[in-house]
Amino acid sequence: MSYRTYQKRTAALASAAALAGSAVLMAAPAARADVVDVNYQCKTPIGDKSAVSPIDIKSVKSGSGYRLTMTFEKGVSSSPVELGKGAMNPSAVIKLGGADSGTVSVKGPANPAAIPANTPIKITDLTGTYTPKGSGKVTFTAGVLTIKALGTTTTCTPGNSPKPSLTLTVAASGGGSTGTTGTTGNTGSSQDAAAGGEDLPQTGPEDSAIALGTLGGTVLLAGAAGVLWLSRRNQARG
Repeated sequence: MSYRTYQKRTAALASAAALAGSAVLMAAPAARADVVDVNYQCKTPIGDKSAVSPIDIKSVKSGSGYRLTMTFEKGVSSSPVELGKGAMNPSAVIKLGGADSGTVSVKGPANPAAIPANTPIKITDLTGTYTPKGSGKVTFTAGVLTIKALGTTTTCTPGNSPKPSLTLTVAASGGGSTGTTGTTGNTGSSQDAAAGGEDLPQTGPEDSAIALGTLGGTVLLAGAAGVLWLSRRNQARG
């Protein structure tokens, strides 16, 4: 084999390895997360109230599902009397769309500090677990928020048809999820994603990208090894 032919073959192998690595990296799924303004219309014991809060849903891969975290950036509703520490307990539902349907229930701890009268009620982060029932792109949208305090219940319903706060690409349990973690947001929710946490140790969009990047690196190394072998073989013939 002539030296010029050897050079061409070596260059072709290197290019093929590089392209293979790039293709693997480009195949990494991307989660989309957004902070979405939700206009809550609340039915309270003292009448109707409304408030807008940006909502962030993150996800983290956790086993075959995702750990979702729903965050309220502003307070909603209010109380005519002070709510002492631990007096308010929040919960909500996250609506699924796209490749899955239904809702995911999320709950949070009671208020860690007293909430003064007639001030927006700051909702603690709400968390829950989502396990995919189908495969494909799934959207996560803020649903009804429920606030229980001092023996009363306030129900807040999104009145502005908010768009999804998180979109994940998932696979049904047993098929291995390809979703990622999102933040608004992920997952987050992920965002997740993850109701999944990915629902983790953190395996979400970032981890998927890292895993795929590692695979791409393996392809590149394999190509480099082939080039080295050909080089040594050529030298031995010389």
